[in-house]
Amino acid sequence: MHIYIKKNTLTIGQYKVKCSIGKRGIKNKKKEGDKVTPRGKFKIIRIFYRKDRVSYLNTNTSKTIITKKMGWCDDPNSKHYNKLIKFPFKFSAEKLFRKDNIYDIILVLNYNTNPIITGKGSAIFIHIADKKYSKTLGCVAISKKDIREVIKKISKKTLVIIN
Repeated sequence: MHIYIKKNTLTIGQYKVKCSIGKRGIKNKKKEGDKVTPRGKFKIIRIFYRKDRVSYLNTNTSKTIITKKMGWCDDPNSKHYNKLIKFPFKFSAEKLFRKDNIYDIILVLNYNTNPIITGKGSAIFIHIADKKYSKTLGCVAISKKDIREVIKKISKKTLVIIN
C-alpha cells in the first residue's frame, strides 16, 4: 500500500488525513533551506522513535530508538551531509531528541540519499504535526494518532508519492 501526499492531505488506502507540508509548497526542485517539500516517489528507509514517549509501535518496518546524542546533518560543508550523526558535532545538524513532540516518531524518506548531492536538501521526514499543523521546512507532518495508524499499514515496498 502506498502513501499519497497532495497539498494538505495524506492518503494510504482508504485512510485520508490532514497534513502539513513545506512553507513554499511542493516543487520539483529542492535545495537546502528553501522550505520546499520535494515532489517525487520515495521509500521509507527507517523509522525513528522516542522510547520514553512511545511505548509500542505496531510495524514490521525497521525502527531505531532516538537517543539524546542523535542528529541529522544539514550542513553542505560536511562530509556527513544528509546523514545521521552523533553529537557533539562540529557542523550544523538538527537534533532528533527534542523537547517538543514532533520527532517522537519519524519516518525517514530516501530523498537525496543515493547519491547524496550536496546542497540538494536533507532530512525529508514524515513526522508529527504541531497542534496548529504549522507549515514545515520541507517535511510532511501529521498527527501522532495518524502516524501510528499509517505505520501499521506500511511495508518495505511502500512508496511515498508526493505530488
